[in-house]
Amino acid sequence: MAVDGDVASLLEYTQDKVVVVDRTGEFVWVNSAADRILGFDPDELVGECAFEYIHPDDVTRARAVFERVITAEAETTETVRYRHRTTDGSWVWLESRLSNLRNSTLGGYVVSSRDISEQMNTEARLTELTRTVNDVLWMFDAEWSELLFINPAYEEVYGGSRLTLRDNPTAFLDRIHPDDRSLVEDAMARLSAGESVDVEHRVNPDMNYDVWVSVRGQPVVNDGDVVRIAGFSRDVTDRRGRRQQLTVMDNLLRHNLRNELSVVLGHAEMITNGRGDATASAEAIRETCETLIETAEKQRRIIELLTDSKGRERLDLTETVVDAVDTVRERFPSARIDLTAPESVSASAHHQFGLAVIELIENAIQCHPETDGEVEVIVQPYPEVVEVSVQDACPPIPEQEIQVLTGKREMEDIYHTSGLGLWLVYWVVHRSDGTITFDRSSPTGNTVTVTLSP
Repeated sequence: MAVDGDVASLLEYTQDKVVVVDRTGEFVWVNSAADRILGFDPDELVGECAFEYIHPDDVTRARAVFERVITAEAETTETVRYRHRTTDGSWVWLESRLSNLRNSTLGGYVVSSRDISEQMNTEARLTELTRTVNDVLWMFDAEWSELLFINPAYEEVYGGSRLTLRDNPTAFLDRIHPDDRSLVEDAMARLSAGESVDVEHRVNPDMNYDVWVSVRGQPVVNDGDVVRIAGFSRDVTDRRGRRQQLTVMDNLLRHNLRNELSVVLGHAEMITNGRGDATASAEAIRETCETLIETAEKQRRIIELLTDSKGRERLDLTETVVDAVDTVRERFPSARIDLTAPESVSASAHHQFGLAVIELIENAIQCHPETDGEVEVIVQPYPEVVEVSVQDACPPIPEQEIQVLTGKREMEDIYHTSGLGLWLVYWVVHRSDGTITFDRSSPTGNTVTVTLSP
């Protein structure tokens, strides 16, 4: 079916290549820009299948966009980039805009395409120059409807595909932690309004949103109007981790150690002044000093852990847990520790993972000083993960401590833990790329479960 003459005359004036295709992708009508851009006489293309002229590496994606648009129930418009063959066998980059609006006047679906070869060549050079840059460099149009540039670092930091972002410029929002998306959307609106922004948020669902980025954006203004938005996103996970670590240490020194030393000084003063039971005071000083020594030892282990450059490695998790249980049994010979584990199961974890298991078991024993401690340790492999659970008979773990250890609450001046033990667990698990969950539903105790990749 031919395109109405008046409509055809109007479409001939555009610099873009404009075609009308039917549901199979066959050219129904082609304007004269096809000759200027591709070298084809428009009549040569009429009756041909458009997809036969698209580069083999791009045709599947282009066809998928076409099918998605024309089969959509609601009014839909999408943009796709691909390489189109020319008369001399070379390739020209086109950006095509397709709508599913169809009527008898047009005789099919209108596809408007512009030559973006120069832009793609420039972007290719920029990509090559920025390939080794760790920061994510990006540029969008003012409405966030078109991605103008993004370097390969995006895929490493956000865990998303640059190709997906090309087709859907706001797809990066899906890579942002749900709790942080409103913050980012507000920053986007401020940038579009001409305001610079500097925010931090979590990204990468493939990493359990455990990646923090610092994002700085700057509007590009021309004659008073925002025409582009540029910026960078920097992975600051390690920096935030160090800040958290320093906060924990600072809280410990300012609160816990001060309290323990106050006990020592108080009993020492009682002995000096001949007040109270000197033997009892001496025993209290001894016990407090032992606690301080234990705290110093845990602090040393944490420092070693945080400064250790080694990453994850394959561990025989059964062997690691058995060694941890044996170590605790030597320290607490009267404690009852039941262990259930397969003969052997491997997992990906930090090489000091055993320290976390030891700490969890010891914490479970010591939380019930009036008993000898009853703890059950279970190593359970699953198809996609391996779990290590420690079940105790203790009072419920405080909610504020769970929030800190699971990353739902940051360490603050108004809150401090009773020690470094569970922080040691948190950082070991964190460096193992694992997760910690708590179950306090049982009336007889808690279950702390560490989940690792097999």
